[in-house]
Amino acid sequence: MKPVGLRPNCFAAERVVLQMQKLTVGELIEATGGTLLCGDIAQPVCSITTDSRKATPGALFIPLRGENFDGHDYIGAAFEKGAALSLSARPMEPVAGKTIISVEDTSKALADIARFYLKKYRVPVVGITGSVGKTTTKDMIYSVLNQQYNVLKTQGNFNNEIGLPLTVFRLEREQNMAVLEMGMSAFGEIHHLVDIARPDVAVITNIGMSHIENLGSQEGIFQAKMEICDYFTKDHTLIVNGDDKFLWTVRGHEAFEVVTFGIENKDCDVVAEAVENLGIDGSRFRVELDGSRYEVCIPTPGVHNIYNALAAICVGRRYGVPMEQIIRGIAQFRLTEMRLSVEQAHGITIINDCYNASPDSIRAALKVLGSVEAARKVAVLGDMLELGEFAKNAHYELGGEVEKNGTDVLLTAGKNAEHLAIGARDAGLEAVYSYKTTEELAEQIKRYVKAGDVVLVKASRGMHFEKICEQIRK
Repeated sequence: MKPVGLRPNCFAAERVVLQMQKLTVGELIEATGGTLLCGDIAQPVCSITTDSRKATPGALFIPLRGENFDGHDYIGAAFEKGAALSLSARPMEPVAGKTIISVEDTSKALADIARFYLKKYRVPVVGITGSVGKTTTKDMIYSVLNQQYNVLKTQGNFNNEIGLPLTVFRLEREQNMAVLEMGMSAFGEIHHLVDIARPDVAVITNIGMSHIENLGSQEGIFQAKMEICDYFTKDHTLIVNGDDKFLWTVRGHEAFEVVTFGIENKDCDVVAEAVENLGIDGSRFRVELDGSRYEVCIPTPGVHNIYNALAAICVGRRYGVPMEQIIRGIAQFRLTEMRLSVEQAHGITIINDCYNASPDSIRAALKVLGSVEAARKVAVLGDMLELGEFAKNAHYELGGEVEKNGTDVLLTAGKNAEHLAIGARDAGLEAVYSYKTTEELAEQIKRYVKAGDVVLVKASRGMHFEKICEQIRK
């Protein structure tokens, strides 16, 4: 892998939050192909928002349309908050002292401005997608690259057609690299995001079952994820999980460089060996690169995080980060909130993994629960969403995984999770209790957990299982 020469990071860890870099009204018009209805073409743009309530003095307001709302109804409110500029896809009368740019479609204009902005202040971009582990991989790659560079990364779940452009606008003058997460639920969505961001390096973590309802099959998911390479040439690099049967097929691609990582597949470019599961304290493994052996420690639970670390090693090497710094970056990595976060409450250990769920991520979380020593192991699981016709079987099969990983008690909430409970009973687990809603289970959770228990709490984001964690804390 060829290292890329970038300006080393010489900035303090705590940085002052700056406004976006300079854009003018004239550049907005150039980016969007819009027409100036009123205002000064030389006026600078201080910040961009799609929420009128968050408009600040000098801000550009971009009114977006949804199924049940139209941001154009709040242009006046944004101006009252201090916004100096607004786009509009509606006919509008001039507003004294304000700038309005007419565009055909405000959502397209948001993407156009982000593309223009990123091109103007060009920095290397790492794009990350996959069915499971995108956010954790993004955070780990950020921790590695931030050892040597000043890195912008996606915050939270800002990984869609609105969130990614808003992330791009956070690019500060001091930053010389961007790590951008790219989510999708249908064909064409990753293509749209890479058309904006044009990543130089892309990472695909795996091909699972997430969004299979819209994409029809894992083959369809694979095709949709591969859209991340739609603008790749021989100068670009795709980094993939070589233990994944779909992603392994892209090795040796003629159009761009492919780097593989894995645990089971010893033919990968970067392979984890001597893997040790340290339970709730994390994991440890060894890699051999360029004739040298290195021990890598991950401070967060779950052997599956080794895949994320391997991806971070590949990206770090691609950008010339020395292995010693890569190892330090992985050791300093911290999980995003509600992703296998470990906390204590009243003698109970809570493994809070409420951010989202899929069959693969629940299997991984159950393995974490199974690796922990405790008086009792309690799994609190809810519906996995967007599985369509696959939902019943996917939930039922996970019931067997609950029993296989040594869970003592299973609690479920949700219609589909009832099939998970049935699967667990059929596999031989006796202590299984089901509720129809998250709220009902949250009200009763104190009946089932006690000091000395380790409790895994996990479901799709729409189930709001953080309510259960809150009840345990009380």
